Amino acid sequence: MTMHHYETQQGEFRISTNKQLLQVDVIYQYLSVESYWAKDVPRYIVDQSIANSLCFGLYHDAEQIGFARVITDLSTFAYLADVFVLTPFRGQGLSKWMMETILAHPDLQTIRRFMLATQDAHGLYAQYGFKPLENPERIMAKPFYRNYAEFNAARESASKR
Repeated sequence: MTMHHYETQQGEFRISTNKQLLQVDVIYQYLSVESYWAKDVPRYIVDQSIANSLCFGLYHDAEQIGFARVITDLSTFAYLADVFVLTPFRGQGLSKWMMETILAHPDLQTIRRFMLATQDAHGLYAQYGFKPLENPERIMAKPFYRNYAEFNAARESASKR
């Protein structure tokens, strides 16, 4: 991937794609404990997902307070995942700013299909042109595990064999 560091600032808040700034402990804590979509995710999975994605860290001064990652070929397809803003910083428009920053990233300007899945943030994403699939019957998925608790149990069982 030929990605360039991309950064923008608003007052004491900054968004950066520089992975060296990411505070992975903060990301892991949120995803594994607080999120509904990645509860109980193993740390090595979080590390791998960060290594193989275009990541956007949201910072208040030097403290990481939010995150999003884009899984992409940087040409035609992108999938938005793991978007969060820590609770004390919600309600300040930071999620909107993060979405604007992601969609403005220079390496994502030729994307033909940008997808995401959400349980409760449809209103946020609709403001940026995301909508339900026009032809959902064309989209298929192969689920392996419903959640990370099931994943962890299967891995633990396999390791005992």
